[in-house]
Amino acid sequence: MLRVKICGITNPDDARLAADAGADAIGLVFAKSPRRVDPEDAPAILAALPPYVEPVALFVDEPASRIRSLCRMIGIRSVQLSGDEPPELAAALGEFCVIKSIHVAAAADLEVMTDYPAHAFLLDTKVAGLKGGSGKTFDWSLAKGAEWPFILAGGLNPDNVAEAVRMVQPYAVDVSSGVEAEPGKKDPEKVRAFVRNARAASPGL
Repeated sequence: MLRVKICGITNPDDARLAADAGADAIGLVFAKSPRRVDPEDAPAILAALPPYVEPVALFVDEPASRIRSLCRMIGIRSVQLSGDEPPELAAALGEFCVIKSIHVAAAADLEVMTDYPAHAFLLDTKVAGLKGGSGKTFDWSLAKGAEWPFILAGGLNPDNVAEAVRMVQPYAVDVSSGVEAEPGKKDPEKVRAFVRNARAASPGL
């Protein structure tokens, strides 16, 4: 069955909203972003989640020591690396489930999937100066060349997610700005519609 991750969660209410809408995972951003979460606020967000909804901590070019320390302190087991992290850094995070973001503009960008030590890959849109949250899509046909199951991200929203799922049949979809009322605050109807439309288009439903 298609999985759904709602990223850029900044508060307990939006965490509950995502879970109630049927999301499988939420993303907490610990990097420079309008959606950045202060570490001291993270426990309250996690406490709002029911069992089986997985929190994912997103980092950009942080040292492995800080990632380990923060995730152990908060109690997060899944990590998303959204910068230019080398394979050695991912390998040093062996106690965590590692998701590596790949910023896609051409087929050659997918080559990193061959030998990067990640449990999963997230395909996002390559935009100069940004490491995610751009609200822009990439050419989804490029994702058909992916050698491994992947999470599709980049510019998804309730209106286009069904088309994307039907076209590339990803393992999961990830959305942030596409379901917001404003940066850092989710729109309840958009979140519910995104999950509903994504699942309805999944052949595994």
